[in-house]
Amino acid sequence: MSEKPLVGFVGQGWIGKHYADDFEERGFSIVRYGLEPQYAANKGQIKDCDIVFIAVPTPSTPAGFDLSIVRDALGNVGQGKIAVIKSTMQPGSTEALQEAFANVFVLHSPEFLREANAAYDAAHPARNIIGLPKDDQAYQEAAKRVIAVLPEAPYVRVCTAREAEYIKYAGNGFLFVKVVFANLIHDIATAEGCDWATIMEGLAADARIGPSHLTVMHESRPGVAPGRGAGGHCFIKDMAALRELYERVLPDDVEGATLLRALERKNATLLKDSGKDLDLLEGVYGDGAV
Repeated sequence: MSEKPLVGFVGQGWIGKHYADDFEERGFSIVRYGLEPQYAANKGQIKDCDIVFIAVPTPSTPAGFDLSIVRDALGNVGQGKIAVIKSTMQPGSTEALQEAFANVFVLHSPEFLREANAAYDAAHPARNIIGLPKDDQAYQEAAKRVIAVLPEAPYVRVCTAREAEYIKYAGNGFLFVKVVFANLIHDIATAEGCDWATIMEGLAADARIGPSHLTVMHESRPGVAPGRGAGGHCFIKDMAALRELYERVLPDDVEGATLLRALERKNATLLKDSGKDLDLLEGVYGDGAV
Protein backbone atom coordinates (compact mmCIF):
# COMPACT_ATOMS: atom_id res chain seq x y z
CA MET A 1 0.00 0.00 0.00
CA SER A 2 1.30 3.45 -0.88
CA GLU A 3 2.09 6.05 1.78
CA LYS A 4 -1.20 7.79 0.99
CA PRO A 5 -3.63 5.09 -0.06
CA LEU A 6 -6.57 5.66 -2.35
CA VAL A 7 -9.57 5.99 -0.03
CA GLY A 8 -13.14 5.25 -1.02
CA PHE A 9 -16.41 6.31 0.58
CA VAL A 10 -19.66 4.46 0.02
CA GLY A 11 -22.54 6.65 1.12
CA GLN A 12 -22.60 10.42 0.86
CA GLY A 13 -25.22 11.31 3.41
CA TRP A 14 -24.32 13.63 6.26
CA ILE A 15 -21.93 11.07 7.80
CA GLY A 16 -20.12 9.85 4.69
CA LYS A 17 -19.94 13.32 3.17
CA HIS A 18 -18.22 14.87 6.17
CA TYR A 19 -15.69 12.04 6.45
CA ALA A 20 -14.92 12.30 2.73
CA ASP A 21 -14.58 16.09 2.99
CA ASP A 22 -12.06 15.73 5.83
CA PHE A 23 -9.91 13.20 3.92
CA GLU A 24 -9.97 15.40 0.83
CA GLU A 25 -8.95 18.45 2.86
CA ARG A 26 -6.03 16.47 4.31
CA GLY A 27 -4.69 15.71 0.85
CA PHE A 28 -5.89 12.16 0.23
CA SER A 29 -7.02 10.99 -3.19
CA ILE A 30 -10.58 9.83 -2.67
CA VAL A 31 -13.48 8.25 -4.53
CA ARG A 32 -17.03 9.06 -3.49
CA TYR A 33 -19.87 6.71 -4.38
CA GLY A 34 -23.49 7.31 -3.46
CA LEU A 35 -26.95 7.46 -4.94
CA GLU A 36 -26.60 11.17 -5.66
CA PRO A 37 -26.30 11.82 -9.43
CA GLN A 38 -22.83 13.35 -9.12
CA TYR A 39 -21.46 10.21 -7.39
CA ALA A 40 -23.48 7.33 -8.83
CA ALA A 41 -21.11 6.81 -11.77
CA ASN A 42 -18.16 6.14 -9.42
CA LYS A 43 -19.40 2.73 -8.28
CA GLY A 44 -16.88 0.77 -10.34
CA GLN A 45 -13.93 2.76 -8.95
CA ILE A 46 -14.54 1.65 -5.37
CA LYS A 47 -12.93 -1.74 -6.05
CA ASP A 48 -9.60 0.02 -6.72
CA CYS A 49 -9.56 1.81 -3.35
CA ASP A 50 -7.16 0.49 -0.71
CA ILE A 51 -9.43 1.47 2.19
CA VAL A 52 -13.18 1.94 1.82
CA PHE A 53 -15.29 3.66 4.46
CA ILE A 54 -18.93 2.59 4.42
CA ALA A 55 -21.49 4.99 5.85
CA VAL A 56 -24.92 3.86 4.73
CA PRO A 57 -28.21 3.49 6.62
CA THR A 58 -28.80 0.63 9.08
CA PRO A 59 -32.45 1.25 9.85
CA SER A 60 -34.50 -0.21 12.65
CA THR A 61 -37.97 -0.94 11.28
CA PRO A 62 -41.08 -2.68 12.59
CA ALA A 63 -39.50 -5.84 11.11
CA GLY A 64 -36.27 -5.35 13.10
CA PHE A 65 -32.68 -4.26 12.46
CA ASP A 66 -31.87 -4.07 8.73
CA LEU A 67 -28.29 -4.77 7.58
CA SER A 68 -29.04 -5.16 3.88
CA ILE A 69 -27.70 -1.80 2.68
CA VAL A 70 -24.31 -2.42 4.30
CA ARG A 71 -24.21 -5.89 2.76
CA ASP A 72 -24.87 -4.40 -0.68
CA ALA A 73 -22.16 -1.77 -0.12
CA LEU A 74 -19.55 -4.40 0.74
CA GLY A 75 -20.08 -6.00 -2.65
CA ASN A 76 -18.29 -3.03 -4.22
CA VAL A 77 -15.03 -3.47 -2.27
CA GLY A 78 -12.10 -5.03 -4.11
CA GLN A 79 -10.55 -8.36 -3.17
CA GLY A 80 -7.97 -8.06 -0.40
CA LYS A 81 -8.92 -4.46 0.37
CA ILE A 82 -9.99 -3.02 3.72
CA ALA A 83 -13.62 -2.11 4.36
CA VAL A 84 -14.29 0.09 7.40
CA ILE A 85 -17.95 0.18 8.37
CA LYS A 86 -18.91 3.48 10.02
CA SER A 87 -22.61 2.65 10.08
CA THR A 88 -24.09 1.70 13.46
CA MET A 89 -24.05 -2.10 13.66
CA GLN A 90 -26.06 -4.34 15.94
CA PRO A 91 -23.51 -6.46 17.88
CA GLY A 92 -22.50 -9.53 15.90
CA SER A 93 -23.12 -7.90 12.52
CA THR A 94 -19.47 -7.32 11.58
CA GLU A 95 -18.58 -10.93 12.28
CA ALA A 96 -21.46 -12.13 10.11
CA LEU A 97 -20.48 -9.80 7.28
CA GLN A 98 -16.85 -10.94 7.46
CA GLU A 99 -17.99 -14.52 6.97
CA ALA A 100 -20.05 -13.47 3.97
CA PHE A 101 -17.18 -11.43 2.43
CA ALA A 102 -14.17 -13.58 3.20
CA ASN A 103 -12.03 -11.93 0.49
CA VAL A 104 -12.20 -8.50 2.17
CA PHE A 105 -10.96 -7.25 5.55
CA VAL A 106 -14.19 -6.08 7.21
CA LEU A 107 -13.58 -3.78 10.20
CA HIS A 108 -15.98 -1.69 12.26
CA SER A 109 -15.16 1.85 13.39
CA PRO A 110 -18.22 3.48 14.98
CA GLU A 111 -18.87 7.12 14.19
CA PHE A 112 -19.57 9.69 16.88
CA LEU A 113 -20.67 12.67 14.79
CA ARG A 114 -23.22 15.14 16.14
CA GLU A 115 -25.68 16.24 13.49
CA ALA A 116 -25.12 19.94 14.21
CA ASN A 117 -21.30 19.62 14.36
CA ALA A 118 -20.53 16.80 11.95
CA ALA A 119 -17.77 18.56 10.00
CA TYR A 120 -15.86 19.50 13.15
CA ASP A 121 -16.30 16.06 14.72
CA ALA A 122 -15.05 14.29 11.58
CA ALA A 123 -11.87 16.37 11.60
CA HIS A 124 -11.37 16.35 15.39
CA PRO A 125 -12.44 12.93 16.71
CA ALA A 126 -12.42 12.35 20.45
CA ARG A 127 -12.14 8.58 19.89
CA ASN A 128 -10.83 6.33 17.14
CA ILE A 129 -12.12 2.82 17.80
CA ILE A 130 -11.37 -0.07 15.45
CA GLY A 131 -13.25 -3.34 15.88
CA LEU A 132 -11.85 -6.57 14.45
CA PRO A 133 -13.93 -9.64 13.58
CA LYS A 134 -10.78 -11.75 13.96
CA ASP A 135 -7.76 -11.10 16.16
CA ASP A 136 -4.69 -12.14 14.20
CA GLN A 137 -1.66 -10.42 12.70
CA ALA A 138 -3.35 -9.68 9.36
CA TYR A 139 -6.29 -7.92 11.01
CA GLN A 140 -4.04 -6.07 13.45
CA GLU A 141 -2.04 -4.79 10.48
CA ALA A 142 -5.26 -3.74 8.74
CA ALA A 143 -6.25 -1.82 11.88
CA LYS A 144 -2.87 -0.04 11.93
CA ARG A 145 -3.36 1.03 8.31
CA VAL A 146 -6.77 2.49 9.12
CA ILE A 147 -5.55 4.31 12.23
CA ALA A 148 -2.69 5.78 10.18
CA VAL A 149 -5.12 7.57 7.84
CA LEU A 150 -7.60 8.79 10.46
CA PRO A 151 -7.26 12.21 12.09
CA GLU A 152 -5.45 11.94 15.41
CA ALA A 153 -7.61 11.36 18.48
CA PRO A 154 -6.77 11.47 22.20
CA TYR A 155 -8.26 7.99 22.63
CA VAL A 156 -7.41 5.10 20.30
CA ARG A 157 -8.50 1.52 20.89
CA VAL A 158 -8.38 -1.67 18.85
CA CYS A 159 -10.83 -4.25 20.16
CA THR A 160 -13.19 -6.93 18.93
CA ALA A 161 -15.85 -5.88 16.45
CA ARG A 162 -18.57 -6.88 18.90
CA GLU A 163 -17.04 -4.71 21.62
CA ALA A 164 -16.88 -1.76 19.22
CA GLU A 165 -20.52 -2.31 18.29
CA TYR A 166 -21.52 -2.33 21.96
CA ILE A 167 -19.55 0.87 22.64
CA LYS A 168 -21.66 2.67 20.05
CA TYR A 169 -24.99 1.27 21.22
CA ALA A 170 -24.18 1.78 24.90
CA GLY A 171 -23.32 5.42 24.25
CA ASN A 172 -26.49 6.19 22.33
CA GLY A 173 -28.61 4.18 24.76
CA PHE A 174 -27.15 6.03 27.75
CA LEU A 175 -27.84 9.42 26.20
CA PHE A 176 -31.36 8.31 25.26
CA VAL A 177 -32.02 7.46 28.92
CA LYS A 178 -30.46 10.76 30.01
CA VAL A 179 -32.85 12.72 27.78
CA VAL A 180 -35.92 10.83 29.03
CA PHE A 181 -34.81 11.14 32.66
CA ALA A 182 -34.20 14.90 32.29
CA ASN A 183 -37.73 15.26 30.93
CA LEU A 184 -39.15 13.32 33.89
CA ILE A 185 -37.33 15.52 36.43
CA HIS A 186 -38.39 18.62 34.47
CA ASP A 187 -42.04 17.66 34.73
CA ILE A 188 -42.08 16.83 38.44
CA ALA A 189 -39.96 19.86 39.38
CA THR A 190 -41.95 22.38 37.36
CA ALA A 191 -45.20 20.90 38.71
CA GLU A 192 -43.93 21.98 42.12
CA GLY A 193 -43.07 25.49 40.95
CA CYS A 194 -39.32 25.05 40.46
CA ASP A 195 -37.25 26.70 37.72
CA TRP A 196 -35.86 24.01 35.38
CA ALA A 197 -33.03 26.28 34.19
CA THR A 198 -31.69 26.47 37.74
CA ILE A 199 -31.93 22.71 38.25
CA MET A 200 -30.34 22.01 34.88
CA GLU A 201 -27.45 24.37 35.67
CA GLY A 202 -26.85 22.67 38.99
CA LEU A 203 -26.90 19.23 37.38
CA ALA A 204 -24.55 20.31 34.61
CA ALA A 205 -22.03 21.52 37.19
CA ASP A 206 -21.69 17.94 38.44
CA ALA A 207 -18.67 16.57 36.58
CA ARG A 208 -20.20 13.09 36.68
CA ILE A 209 -23.24 14.30 34.73
CA GLY A 210 -22.17 17.24 32.56
CA PRO A 211 -24.31 19.63 30.51
CA SER A 212 -25.16 17.53 27.46
CA HIS A 213 -28.68 16.20 26.80
CA LEU A 214 -30.36 18.06 29.66
CA THR A 215 -32.18 20.64 27.53
CA VAL A 216 -35.84 19.65 27.50
CA MET A 217 -36.86 21.52 24.32
CA HIS A 218 -34.32 20.55 21.70
CA GLU A 219 -33.86 20.80 17.93
CA SER A 220 -32.74 17.34 16.87
CA ARG A 221 -32.08 18.26 13.23
CA PRO A 222 -31.16 21.57 11.63
CA GLY A 223 -34.26 23.30 10.32
CA VAL A 224 -36.68 21.14 12.29
CA ALA A 225 -38.78 22.71 15.03
CA PRO A 226 -37.61 21.87 18.56
CA GLY A 227 -39.53 19.41 20.68
CA ARG A 228 -39.20 17.05 23.61
CA GLY A 229 -37.68 13.60 23.81
CA ALA A 230 -34.71 11.74 22.35
CA GLY A 231 -34.98 12.22 18.60
CA GLY A 232 -32.76 12.60 15.57
CA HIS A 233 -31.62 9.93 13.15
CA CYS A 234 -29.83 7.82 15.78
CA PHE A 235 -31.54 7.70 19.16
CA ILE A 236 -34.98 6.37 18.19
CA LYS A 237 -33.74 3.59 15.93
CA ASP A 238 -30.76 2.62 18.08
CA MET A 239 -32.78 2.20 21.27
CA ALA A 240 -35.26 0.03 19.39
CA ALA A 241 -32.40 -2.10 18.03
CA LEU A 242 -30.75 -2.32 21.48
CA ARG A 243 -34.00 -3.45 23.10
CA GLU A 244 -34.53 -6.01 20.33
CA LEU A 245 -31.01 -7.36 20.92
CA TYR A 246 -31.51 -7.43 24.70
CA GLU A 247 -34.66 -9.49 24.38
CA ARG A 248 -32.93 -11.91 22.03
CA VAL A 249 -29.73 -12.38 24.07
CA LEU A 250 -31.38 -12.34 27.54
CA PRO A 251 -34.90 -13.67 26.93
CA ASP A 252 -35.45 -14.53 30.62
CA ASP A 253 -34.78 -11.01 31.92
CA VAL A 254 -38.34 -9.74 31.86
CA GLU A 255 -37.56 -6.78 34.13
CA GLY A 256 -34.75 -5.52 31.88
CA ALA A 257 -36.84 -5.81 28.73
CA THR A 258 -39.82 -4.16 30.46
CA LEU A 259 -37.62 -1.24 31.53
CA LEU A 260 -36.29 -0.70 28.02
CA ARG A 261 -39.78 -0.89 26.53
CA ALA A 262 -41.10 1.59 29.11
CA LEU A 263 -38.35 4.05 28.18
CA GLU A 264 -39.25 3.66 24.51
CA ARG A 265 -42.95 4.28 25.23
CA LYS A 266 -42.27 7.35 27.37
CA ASN A 267 -39.96 8.78 24.73
CA ALA A 268 -42.55 8.17 22.01
CA THR A 269 -45.10 10.08 24.11
CA LEU A 270 -42.71 13.02 24.52
CA LEU A 271 -42.04 13.11 20.78
CA LYS A 272 -45.71 12.82 19.81
CA ASP A 273 -46.98 15.38 22.33
CA SER A 274 -44.44 17.95 21.07
CA GLY A 275 -44.68 17.02 17.37
CA LYS A 276 -40.98 16.20 17.16
CA ASP A 277 -39.47 13.76 14.61
CA LEU A 278 -42.77 12.01 13.93
CA ASP A 279 -41.46 10.78 10.57
CA LEU A 280 -38.51 9.06 12.24
CA LEU A 281 -40.71 7.60 14.97
CA GLU A 282 -43.08 6.14 12.39
CA GLY A 283 -40.18 4.73 10.38
CA VAL A 284 -39.01 2.70 13.38
CA TYR A 285 -42.30 1.59 14.93
CA GLY A 286 -44.74 1.69 12.01
CA ASP A 287 -47.89 3.59 11.11
CA GLY A 288 -49.51 3.15 14.51
CA ALA A 289 -46.66 4.91 16.31
CA VAL A 290 -47.97 8.40 15.51
